[in-house]
Amino acid sequence: MNIHQLSISHDERQDRLLLRLNTLAGEEYRFWLTRRMVILILPALTQMLARLEAAQPGLAASDAPAQHLLTDLKRNAFMQNADFSTPYTAEALQLPLGEAPLFITDAQLNLQSHHSLEIIFQQKLEGAQLACTLNLHAPLVHGLIHLIQQTASKADWALATGIDPAASPAQHGEASDPVTAPRPLMH
Repeated sequence: MNIHQLSISHDERQDRLLLRLNTLAGEEYRFWLTRRMVILILPALTQMLARLEAAQPGLAASDAPAQHLLTDLKRNAFMQNADFSTPYTAEALQLPLGEAPLFITDAQLNLQSHHSLEIIFQQKLEGAQLACTLNLHAPLVHGLIHLIQQTASKADWALATGIDPAASPAQHGEASDPVTAPRPLMH
């Protein structure tokens, strides 16, 4: 899946975020993110992004403060070059997950050996389970985090996760090897 654009909007009536992404092949994937899921996934995304940036070839950022600084530098570079002014193209030719957005109840984040972040969004409701796997490179993860934070702020969600993105995973009781230990985030 070659992601072309990301969009996040707030549905006031349901008080959820609608994450939409379209691909170069004309597909659109839609996901509902509740406030609770955003509170769970945002610190994990931030932490995994720091590890993803630190794992890039030719970079040496082994400790948490160095990883945090590197991530900040990369985020600033991304923000200077990002295009947030082009409107999202909502004319999808295909909806692989169907018309209704996937209601995310679980998510797993895994660093991949090819320098990307695998995100597995799952919908587990009433015995039925659907899943969608996304592979995002660092610039798209920066964009996703930015859009989530921006939209959650506009929705007055006042997100205070209490997790320091520069802290090591062991400080939060997480596995120390993100490649071999998936991160389930449950709603």
